[in-house]
Amino acid sequence: MKLLVADDSKVSRMMLSAITKQWGYDVILAEDGEQAWQIMQEDDAPQLLLLDWEMPKMDGIEVCERVIAKNPENPAYIVLLTSRTSSDDIVEGLSKGASDYLSKPFDSAELQVRLQVGKRMIELQDKLNATLRELTELASHDGLTGLLNRRAIMEALPKEVKRVERQEQTLCIGMCDIDHFKKINDTYGHLVGDEVLKEVTRRMEDSLRDYDLLGRYGGEEFLVITPVDNVKNGTMVYQRICRAVSNQPIEVDDLSITVTISCGVTSYSPENNEKDITKLLAMADEALYKAKDAGRNQVVLYQTE
Repeated sequence: MKLLVADDSKVSRMMLSAITKQWGYDVILAEDGEQAWQIMQEDDAPQLLLLDWEMPKMDGIEVCERVIAKNPENPAYIVLLTSRTSSDDIVEGLSKGASDYLSKPFDSAELQVRLQVGKRMIELQDKLNATLRELTELASHDGLTGLLNRRAIMEALPKEVKRVERQEQTLCIGMCDIDHFKKINDTYGHLVGDEVLKEVTRRMEDSLRDYDLLGRYGGEEFLVITPVDNVKNGTMVYQRICRAVSNQPIEVDDLSITVTISCGVTSYSPENNEKDITKLLAMADEALYKAKDAGRNQVVLYQTE
């Protein structure tokens, strides 16, 4: 584990570096608080810090405050070294962001144990953060396809509406559905149907740009949100999706399954009167039904009567 040692005394730095390296730490040295702060702004900065309180340019307390303010949700573990021993000083140091406090002169065995505590705390925090990221992923993404789930894509839609308003663009909203998907499940089974869903997802993702959004709306139905300069360009995006899905049969084991999708598309632009998300989705859904009625494997743009 990386350990930042900051002390303006060269003798102290060398001594601390020597003993902490023996304990297995990857030691990074700073000769004052300003250099320590610069190191903490680098990518992959140390999470375990051993700071002298009294340093030129920037003292250990100020470094604590800046480090904690920079990343309050995943703070570094900071041990302050100081000759100050009053309770007021201890309270000040801990209140400004220090995790622990060690008075000089210190016992090396005590320092080793305190650093071990910090290391364990950092490792526990890393595990907790990884678990939280996993839970967030599970809460917002579909387990089979890895796409945004219905709740997440619906939460993103009003944000995209506001974004195109700011940028004076048009937002195309497409409801895309795999044609005759029930027949695929009935003929080949649900496990094959799942593989078809995953491959359709991959082909759709490959057809979209980085800033387009794709979510699984439900079953074999997908919601595609794409900001464009005009509706014509938006329609071309959905046509590209249809071609990508239908160009080649999907191979599952020894099966070769031809799959197509239909897309119903509506649009929103800042000059439109209609901003209601439910109505915009209803328009896209109506256009999808028209695409199905017209023979499937095509894109239909919603037209007002």
